[in-house]
Amino acid sequence: MTSINGNRRSNVQTLTLMAMFTAIILIMAFTSVGLINLPVIKATILHIPVIIGAIVLGPAAGAYFGALFGLTSLIKNIMTPSLLSFAFTPTVAVPGTGHGSPWAIFICFVPRILVGITPWLLYAGISRSVPKMNTGGRTALLAGAGVLGAITNTALVMGSIFILFKDAYAAAKNIPAEQVKGAILAIVGANGIPEAVAAGIITPIICLVMLKLMKKTR
Repeated sequence: MTSINGNRRSNVQTLTLMAMFTAIILIMAFTSVGLINLPVIKATILHIPVIIGAIVLGPAAGAYFGALFGLTSLIKNIMTPSLLSFAFTPTVAVPGTGHGSPWAIFICFVPRILVGITPWLLYAGISRSVPKMNTGGRTALLAGAGVLGAITNTALVMGSIFILFKDAYAAAKNIPAEQVKGAILAIVGANGIPEAVAAGIITPIICLVMLKLMKKTR
């Protein structure tokens, strides 16, 4: 009976946290909190709840949160297009073609789903290798997992744009194709580094508290 009640309590807790993270992602996405409209691209901190949710609830939940992140990005780029929206939704024509590209779906979803997996892999792998980690070590590990999640998002999104839409990016920004790499690296520096720093700071602060509370309740 105790085991059944414990499992039931654990399931309720998991469902409650899933609903909470879902609500957080949606609120952040459709307010000014999570997606910041810039002239070239939409900067984001939506990767942070995805990372935290993955570490706390596991990779399946993380992949779901990442897919939700991708869905909100798709919707935002349809509703309020920016210069690079053609890389995130097939409803916006790729410059020079007159039609959208299905590769936009790949960029919109795959990197974001992986944001919900790679931090968990790092955290779970090292935690299992070093089960008696002290608080300082766990804090550093969680910070590293947060940074990895942010880098996963930035590197895969911007890298995919470079590989799949190099010429379209050049046409959209009215620059020579050979300057695209530098322009993308500039975005990575301007957006990606602050996003990684934010994830590295916020992830351990929240995860340490949530993991401790979950351990007590279970």
